[in-house]
Amino acid sequence: MESDGLHVNLDYVGSSGIICSSEQKAALQTSLVILQNENKFYRVYFWGKILGVKDNYFIAQGVYKDEFAGRKTFYSKDCIHWGLLPHATAEMKAKSKLAKGRFTGDPSYEFEHVETKKIGDGEEATEEEETTIIKEEDRLSSVVAEIDEDVRIVPRGAFVQVPTAEVVKNRSFEGLSVQESAKLCNYMHFREAKRLDLKTLLQRANMDKAIDFMDSIEDDVPRGSWTLQFERGSGLLALRSLQWPGYVFYHVPATQKYGSIYFGTGEKNMDLPFML
Repeated sequence: MESDGLHVNLDYVGSSGIICSSEQKAALQTSLVILQNENKFYRVYFWGKILGVKDNYFIAQGVYKDEFAGRKTFYSKDCIHWGLLPHATAEMKAKSKLAKGRFTGDPSYEFEHVETKKIGDGEEATEEEETTIIKEEDRLSSVVAEIDEDVRIVPRGAFVQVPTAEVVKNRSFEGLSVQESAKLCNYMHFREAKRLDLKTLLQRANMDKAIDFMDSIEDDVPRGSWTLQFERGSGLLALRSLQWPGYVFYHVPATQKYGSIYFGTGEKNMDLPFML
């Protein structure tokens, strides 16, 4: 969700239970402008809020002209002071999956994961305990990266890939029509494509290379992990993820207004395949 006009954009997701107090809105609108100017960002997004046991984390992301490259993530506990989160590496993501339960709200908190390993064979076999330390700050960065990877979406045509391979906002995008917005094939994962190579030559022939460079959510596994709902007649569309409860995408058909936000505990619904 873009930081410009934040108080208006938050009203679009209010029906999903996502609300901020007047004090938080005022603080966010001021601090995100300062964050953008200090870091020379092209655009700043209010990503959402991760709920902790003692305290909550407000998350913001800054991007440069190329939306895929150089994205930086920040967190705050008071909507005023922002701290930079470390870049989520593959090792950090693997470690963070070992930490169970909710976030505490303290970035310096350390989770401990104890694993028992068997060394040797037969009667001489001994057991050794291996303790892995996971910092909450690293776990927070990994969860934000994982949510972006799994469910962050944009309407088809909202971004284009220019000949220099940069991904930039499409200035001629005028929104999806009501009929188009009701189809899942018109929403794309906002990340590097993973499944384009699996498409047949006939399917690729109907694709536009400039706008169809990302994966469509229509092919997501398990099928049925998205719920699509029209509100205010057909004046507002809401897409909610069942894989990451708390993620909401909105779009006002036939306009350039769209965005997404996550308000949740940062826990993935691992039982989803058995619930569908």
